Amino acid sequence: MNRTFSIIKPDATKRNITGSINKIIEDNNLIIVAQKRLKLSKEKAEGFYAVHKDKPFFNDLIEYMTSGPVIVQVLEGDNAVENYRKIMGATNPDNAEKGTIRKEHALNIQENSVHGSDSITNAEIEINYFFEENEIISN
Repeated sequence: MNRTFSIIKPDATKRNITGSINKIIEDNNLIIVAQKRLKLSKEKAEGFYAVHKDKPFFNDLIEYMTSGPVIVQVLEGDNAVENYRKIMGATNPDNAEKGTIRKEHALNIQENSVHGSDSITNAEIEINYFFEENEIISN
C-alpha cells in the first residue's frame, strides 16, 4: 500500500462531476483517505506548479487552476501512483483509453479534469504541500 496525490480540477468542479470521478477512482481499488475542497490562491498555485514556471503555458495554467474550486485528495492503494496514472488516462483526452477519467470527462488537453502525481517522491511532496499527516485517515 502506498499513496498518491490527486487534484480534481476547476473544469470538473464547475460541471459538478466530482462524484463521477471519485466513483472511477474507488471502482479501481484506490481509497480516498483525505479530501479538501478549496480555491487555490495565485501564490499557492504558482508554488505547486513552480516546476513549470519557465514554460510558455505557465500563466495560462495558473489562471485556469485558480478559476474555480478544486478538490485535493490523497489516494491509497497498491501501486497507487502507477494505478492512478492509468485510471486518469493520457493528458490529451483524444489519446486516452475508454473508461479513463480523462476520456470520460476531460474537455480538452488543458481542461483535463484531474492531476495526479507522476512518482512516489512527487506524491509525497504534493501531499505534504496540501495536507498535514493528521488530516490523512487510512482504513
